[in-house]
Amino acid sequence: MRDTKESRLLLVLLIAIAFALITVDIRGGEESPVDGARQAAAAVFGPVENGVASAVDPVGNAIGAIRDSGERHDRIAVLERENAALKARLGSDDRNRSRIRQLDSMLKKAASGQYGIKGAEVIAIGAAQGFSWTVTIDAGSVDGIRRDMTVLNGDGLVGRVTTVGPDTATVLLANDPDFTVGTRMERTDELGFATGQGDRPLSVQLLNGKAKVRKGDRLVTFGSQADKPFVPGVPVGEVIRVDPSGGALTRNVFVRPYAAFTKLDIVGVVVQAPRTDPRDAVLPPRPKPTPTPTVTVTVTPSADGGVRAQTGAPDEPDRDQEQDQDQDQARDQEQQEQDQDRDPGGPTPRANSTAAVTGRDDE
Repeated sequence: MRDTKESRLLLVLLIAIAFALITVDIRGGEESPVDGARQAAAAVFGPVENGVASAVDPVGNAIGAIRDSGERHDRIAVLERENAALKARLGSDDRNRSRIRQLDSMLKKAASGQYGIKGAEVIAIGAAQGFSWTVTIDAGSVDGIRRDMTVLNGDGLVGRVTTVGPDTATVLLANDPDFTVGTRMERTDELGFATGQGDRPLSVQLLNGKAKVRKGDRLVTFGSQADKPFVPGVPVGEVIRVDPSGGALTRNVFVRPYAAFTKLDIVGVVVQAPRTDPRDAVLPPRPKPTPTPTVTVTVTPSADGGVRAQTGAPDEPDRDQEQDQDQDQARDQEQQEQDQDRDPGGPTPRANSTAAVTGRDDE
């Protein structure tokens, strides 16, 4: 339609008519003269509006979902990050508690043996050094670590330092087949040499083939000359099996090490040896034996001449036995009274003179 003077006048006229109809409809209320026309228009155009709405709503919803998806994605990402942070915090708290326990136990061991130690953390295991049982710790020469230093933890002997870098060092574990340490028995002071066997117990060869060894005996390090590579008194392990000597000059026993080599975390490198041998002071105290309950058995004679066994605390008094004893005493007393009635003079006095014996009177 062209933009002409007539078209503009027509547009103005239509707008005026529309305003007039709106005014009449509002003033008329429920009795509006255009209500019938409105209802007719609703009946005609209502189905058309519903059809158009059903066709357009999915598109509108999709557009709204696309518009809101960015916000939802951001919210989900925030929640995921918060969840991961909470999990990491919980995990770190558990690990920190475990590390605190390990450090506390190790410091107590060092104090008992008067060892000067440098704490370190295990940061790698064996692959970089070949197929041997080794670990890498985060302490090196700048921390005062030197080769052939003893390494321990809160449980006992871990190994010895083999190679040292500026910031790291390699520790050969006590269960490595190339590892050997001198040992001493806690109870008998028998000397020997412990050798690693991988994931099996340590093999200890005692120098005395007739040494008396029993299951549960404990071993500590004997120490080396100048305290390298081993300081004395570090707990090694506990005897779990003893092989018969068979007349050999030496004797083999198998020892379960105190240290768990597959889950090392906090360790200590002994940078200063003790002034004196701590002997067995670093070993943990032995558990107190559980007392064995005892049963007391008391044997008492019964009224019928038999024997009655009594266990534990004494039983209540036997009332039947007491009644029998009372009756016996009453019968005895009654018999004595009858005897006195038959012999009023009483019992015959005993002879206490020579005449009573010889029949003569010395007077």
